[in-house]
Amino acid sequence: MKVGAEKQRMTWRQLAARLLPFADSATTELPLGRLLRLALFQVSVGMAAVLLTGTLNRVMIVELQISGWVVALMVSLPLVFAPLRALIGFKSDTHKSVLGWRRSPYIWFGSMLQFGGFAIMPFALLILSGDTHGPIMVGQIAAAVAFLLVGVGMHTTQTAGLALATDLAPAEARPRVVALLYVMLLAGMLVSSLFMSLLLADFSALRLIQVIQGAAVVTMVLNCVALWRQEVRNRALTSPDRERAPFSTAWRSLMSAGRTRRLLVAVGFGAAAFSMQDVLLEPYGAEVLGLTVGATTALTALWAWGSLAGFALAAYRMGAGAECHRLAGFGALIGVSAFALVILSAPFNSAAIFCIGVVGIGFGGGLFSVGTLTASMALANESQSGLALGAWGAVQATAAGVGIAFAGVLRDIINQLSQSGALGSALTGPATGYGFVYHLEIGLLFAAMIAIGPLARHSSTETQTAKNAFGIANFPT
Repeated sequence: MKVGAEKQRMTWRQLAARLLPFADSATTELPLGRLLRLALFQVSVGMAAVLLTGTLNRVMIVELQISGWVVALMVSLPLVFAPLRALIGFKSDTHKSVLGWRRSPYIWFGSMLQFGGFAIMPFALLILSGDTHGPIMVGQIAAAVAFLLVGVGMHTTQTAGLALATDLAPAEARPRVVALLYVMLLAGMLVSSLFMSLLLADFSALRLIQVIQGAAVVTMVLNCVALWRQEVRNRALTSPDRERAPFSTAWRSLMSAGRTRRLLVAVGFGAAAFSMQDVLLEPYGAEVLGLTVGATTALTALWAWGSLAGFALAAYRMGAGAECHRLAGFGALIGVSAFALVILSAPFNSAAIFCIGVVGIGFGGGLFSVGTLTASMALANESQSGLALGAWGAVQATAAGVGIAFAGVLRDIINQLSQSGALGSALTGPATGYGFVYHLEIGLLFAAMIAIGPLARHSSTETQTAKNAFGIANFPT
């Protein structure tokens, strides 16, 4: 009887591993329940990202009638802190504490910063909109502080949280763990966007306050549950008496790894290329192809499904020993084809071609991100995992933010030239400005492939060994 029961349990475990997405990410050291609980901090980051760049972006411009340049400035403030992710990762690597925790204090204080920013944000926005008797200057300062607090909290929580995943996950399981963490990030974005759209369907100032402050409470709950009893205390590692190299020395050590600079250049080119379309795909579908609001809204889901497929393939290939630089180059090549399809959808007036291109952008971006992050983690030793993660995240986030801002400005400039006839009669349609940006993104992807190509030639043995040692422990946005 006992033998039969044990066989049934093994059968159900094998069936679950086959049918449940990323169920094979679980290990003896990091069971699936604990891993899913740890991944909740990614859900809170995804919720904050949707609230800042999606919901509040529209509410401030349409319902609150705030000037567009003010909104753009506020939304871009969280990116100011992105370059400091490397310093955050280094500080979590070398944190001094008699309690023995390295990552937990940064996750906690990052969560508190997110909570504080969301707590004051709705009142600052109401003052900024002129719907009160307070001076507008107070609203501008308070709103800037609120957005900056949320941005700093997001970067701190995610950098330290993903570094904690590095510490907990065994090396052989890290490719699958990172895929699961990114899936949770996308799930947080999709679910929170749905709930916020429903809650704000009947918009009022009171409802806005309730939704934003509700997000503050949910952030604290999710992050506290994610953090509870995850990190094992190690007083020897965090001892105040332990000698620690300064940040400048650690940074020079990381940059002296020969291929590091070339890899980060490739990350910058690729991140900018895959991100410039973020503010253009939906307007392109509406203006050029005549898609409805519902159809353009579904583009986010198509992109998300493409990204999920890319990360699932990356997790499988990395688990099978695929070379990380070649995987990233393959993702960039798929991105080139995807942007070409988006461009071709205009002359063919085909929504189907456009949608295939959108899925391809998500798929290629997922492969590129996993490949470059794996390579970045392989460059550092065990004591520098937070620094390596922070360097990758700093370059990726900064390049993406600059690319998004530049794409919008460039499209407006090219469209103005097109409408004035300065570009000739053949380039007077609404697709001209968009097409110029998409061609630029293709050029950036070729630049990324040129930068990362030589790295693949030298990584058959050395990078494979390093990858097995460190894997891809983390994935920042």
